[in-house]
Amino acid sequence: METTTEEMKTLASCINKMTVEGYTEDYKVNESSQLVSLRDEKNYSPDEVHIVNFYRFEGASDPADNSILYVIETDDGKKGTLIDAYGPYADPQVSKFIKRVEDISKKTNKEE
Repeated sequence: METTTEEMKTLASCINKMTVEGYTEDYKVNESSQLVSLRDEKNYSPDEVHIVNFYRFEGASDPADNSILYVIETDDGKKGTLIDAYGPYADPQVSKFIKRVEDISKKTNKEE
């Protein structure tokens, strides 16, 4: 079943599609700048995490509705999502963690 762009316009529809594709873990970033699985509370450092995609959503009337959905795979094979606001409402811990993951990915790609 192919998904159209129209079906991916809301955060809920995107999360549903990712769940169908096997991204069933829900993650958060803790105070120690580690990604944490909400299911089993396992911690991941930035070098154990790969962002395979992301989707941004903009609120039609309220900038507080701006959010971003990160699609994540971990080195131990778990797949899931992390949600954050973006712009002025972004969680600084999440932003810092994502930047570290992106920096590691850039270094890895340069070595290949």
